[in-house]
Amino acid sequence: MLKKLSFSTLGAALLVCGMSTAAFAAGDEIALAALKYFTVSVFTAGFAIALAAFGGSIGQGWSIRNSVEGIARNPESSGKVTVTMLIGLAMVESLVIYTLVIALILIYAHPQAGAIAALFGGGH
Repeated sequence: MLKKLSFSTLGAALLVCGMSTAAFAAGDEIALAALKYFTVSVFTAGFAIALAAFGGSIGQGWSIRNSVEGIARNPESSGKVTVTMLIGLAMVESLVIYTLVIALILIYAHPQAGAIAALFGGGH
């Protein structure tokens, strides 16, 4: 898992470095500002997802551990504890999904998308 994460992080860093080189070659101030905004958005989104996934997994691990301990102490309450645990896990996971949605908005729905597209020949 860590190996996949490090390769994807390296790929994203190389992509951003390559894009910044093209931006400096263009010399357009608006495109440079748009590219800087995009670069900051990508790094912010990546950091937010990493932080949310880490916190969510820690919270889910604690929840499962405590639920299993509760069921081990009182096996008759396993139905209620399991239902409560699953609802809690869904709530924790929804926070991570909200972070993913915000990260995708940061990356793909920024106001300077036209300037970046024009920089690379995709816009008019």
